[in-house]
Amino acid sequence: MIRDAFLLGLLLAQVPATAILLSRLLRGPGRYPPLQPKQPTPAQLGTVSIVVPTLNEAERLTPCLAGLSRQSYEVREILVVDSYSVDQTPDLVKVAQEADPRFRLIHDDPLPKDWVGRPWALHHGFLSSAADSEWVLGIDADTQPQSGLVASLLDIAQREGYDLISLAPQFLLKYPGELLLHPALLLTLVYRFGPAGETGNRPDRLMANGQCFFCRRSQLVAVGGYTVARRSFCDDVTLARAIAVQGAKVAFLDGANVLKVRMYEGAAETWREWGRSLDLKDAASRSQVWGDWLLLLAVQGLPIPLILLLLGDILGGDRTPVVITAFSLNLLLVLIRIGLTAAIAPSCDRAHAKSSWLFWLSPLADPIAVLRIFLSSLQTPKQWRGRSYGGGE
Repeated sequence: MIRDAFLLGLLLAQVPATAILLSRLLRGPGRYPPLQPKQPTPAQLGTVSIVVPTLNEAERLTPCLAGLSRQSYEVREILVVDSYSVDQTPDLVKVAQEADPRFRLIHDDPLPKDWVGRPWALHHGFLSSAADSEWVLGIDADTQPQSGLVASLLDIAQREGYDLISLAPQFLLKYPGELLLHPALLLTLVYRFGPAGETGNRPDRLMANGQCFFCRRSQLVAVGGYTVARRSFCDDVTLARAIAVQGAKVAFLDGANVLKVRMYEGAAETWREWGRSLDLKDAASRSQVWGDWLLLLAVQGLPIPLILLLLGDILGGDRTPVVITAFSLNLLLVLIRIGLTAAIAPSCDRAHAKSSWLFWLSPLADPIAVLRIFLSSLQTPKQWRGRSYGGGE
């Protein structure tokens, strides 16, 4: 009797959460298709300034610099804002500059106490960029821009009237642990905000990705550059939502064909580095953060454990209506998760992965991913990319 009451209470939470999830996923077929590489037009000459923040990025910067150099004449300049790296990062930029004079190495000012390092570097790059550039593109050092990336951003922005576009990339996965954990963490975003290319979200539900953040200069000027996101560890979402509130047209699109990213090395780094910002608490109210987490728990974290628990009861002869209903609902949620695994497969490059088949077992890591979001929601990072901050994690 107690267990049936518990299952009934759980169903009362899972049924509306499932309805919310389905309402988001059913908008997916109408989403904007993945961007394709484009060639620039003469009218786009010199309209884009690119800003790349760096801090000890020598081990992964070379593919980023090479990809940016392959962009065409629509790119006026490429500003690498280095926060006084102690590795070979500045030397790599100087070598790139010898081959492509659009590269320029600059250093940001000492980090103010009320700023996080990444938005500070981006803000410095924005202030240092050419005023004649209509667009500013922030690119992270772990990205691998493909030929035609910037032209494709200009094309869609001009055709659809967007003021800000960020892209969901194709992730390069290598090691067994990340093949399990990365898709589970990635799908926490899909469960909360819908798929990339879905453009119907309110400003406070917008998703963004600072790895490729393409914005009209006039919009950045209107909000004071990155100032609004100066304390944020998810500055991309914070800034995108602030710009959207001003009436700008903002999009988060599928860029798997034009942008690749090698984010983290293995499951431990993925858990530590990516997991600490996925709660998005710097860009949302506490009620939204915890409401989203409860939804994740109901539709992503619990289904597989409940299926295993209830399957034992059913095989043992317990087939009460509440048990069958709970089992059926959670089976539906697991099937949805399997379908989403297939849906995100093109966004996960596993060509050079060890045991790439583990990607298809990533639903087993869902409870761990939901736990990571919970822990992150409770804590404020104290270290990020080699810098220390107040607070604690």
